Amino acid sequence: MPAVALKRNNVRVLGTGPQAMIFAHGYGCDQNMWRFITPAFQDQYRIVLFDHVGAGQSDASAYNRGKYGSLHGYASDVLEICRELSLTRAIFVGHSVSAMIGVLAAIAEPERFDKLILIGPSPCYVNDGDYVGGFHRADIDGLLESLDSNYLGWSSTMAPVIMGNPDRPELGQELTNSFCRTNPEIAKHFARVTFLSDNRADLPKVKTPSLLLQCSEDLIAPEVVGEYLHRNLPGSQLHKLNATGHCPHLSAPEETISAMRGYLC
Repeated sequence: MPAVALKRNNVRVLGTGPQAMIFAHGYGCDQNMWRFITPAFQDQYRIVLFDHVGAGQSDASAYNRGKYGSLHGYASDVLEICRELSLTRAIFVGHSVSAMIGVLAAIAEPERFDKLILIGPSPCYVNDGDYVGGFHRADIDGLLESLDSNYLGWSSTMAPVIMGNPDRPELGQELTNSFCRTNPEIAKHFARVTFLSDNRADLPKVKTPSLLLQCSEDLIAPEVVGEYLHRNLPGSQLHKLNATGHCPHLSAPEETISAMRGYLC
């Protein structure tokens, strides 16, 4: 079988452990965002890193607006990577939007995944009746309009807000730089797909056990969202980190590693 997905998604495999650990980055990021986490697991697991199409060193020419018009397109990429590497019972680690991408992949082919570790997950960002997602629809529409009109300006404004930790501006700057490296046209479309997706109805279909890592002061995925997920995602454990913001794998890697190890051991 030709390694189509491995090339398309710039897949890198590190370590030689018997069980694979797949790391899926969030919006506006790439596989480099996991650099503080993966060394802790490299001796025990086979680490699989990749870039979503349009991010990092992926093949942007493979982008298709129809395929990637929903998170299912990204989930199918994850499953293609698993097939090309012959992975089963892997541990999937997904940050932000990639948490729901992992959920969709695990529903489609549960035999591929042993556990899900979901960092800052949200099944729906928009408030809906009694459901609190953190944003009113008008907020999301305004965010997307701003992104469409001035992607670089939006990136420099939003990245530090998403990162949190204002006392450590270098973290916000790193996320800003990452946003600015992402293909802007793809990033605009991916933002729309991300913020308007609603995966609440998918949660009961998940048969794979999961760990939910929840930060405090996370403006993208507030604590009430993590609690909703814990109630509605079968076999889930909720772990509230002391870390603040939306990217604990960058801002608090040691605490993130400790929580992951505690769940896996």
